[in-house]
Amino acid sequence: MSISVFVDGANFFFMQKKGLNWFADPKKLLSYLEKTYGDIADAFYYIGKDAPPDSRQQGFLDALPDMGFSVVTKQIKTIYDPETGETKKKANLDIEIVLDMFNTIDLYDTAVLVSGDGDFDRALQLLKARGKKFIVVSTKKFIAGELRATAGSHYIDLSDLEAEIKKQN
Repeated sequence: MSISVFVDGANFFFMQKKGLNWFADPKKLLSYLEKTYGDIADAFYYIGKDAPPDSRQQGFLDALPDMGFSVVTKQIKTIYDPETGETKKKANLDIEIVLDMFNTIDLYDTAVLVSGDGDFDRALQLLKARGKKFIVVSTKKFIAGELRATAGSHYIDLSDLEAEIKKQN
């Protein structure tokens, strides 16, 4: 059994920071997934990148390949809302994640999505229709209702993995 792991970096970060109040070690997460679900065919980490990245962000980006991840980045954009006068920083990588899920579909038996973003619901339905298994890793506070409904028993609550994957300070 082979798996491919697709980590929505921004979603993963905020589910840890705001949902768990502890941080996962990405390398330990991969080890857990491999030990539990099968050989890792690919592991992708999708993340927005500041221009230029600060030294902490760059250090993390540089460490990800050593942990076993292929890193996919996109420049973070500042979006201005003229109605509210507020700005948001955003680097939406949902399309890249879905494209990689389907462009590498012949390389894995099970796709592991680390995200709670409801935008991935249709992609998982299509993977299932193509005979692929999937697992969704998220937290109760950060998983969209439709994604949780599609995942059913193929959902892992990140909070249940604390003892195995928590980053040591």
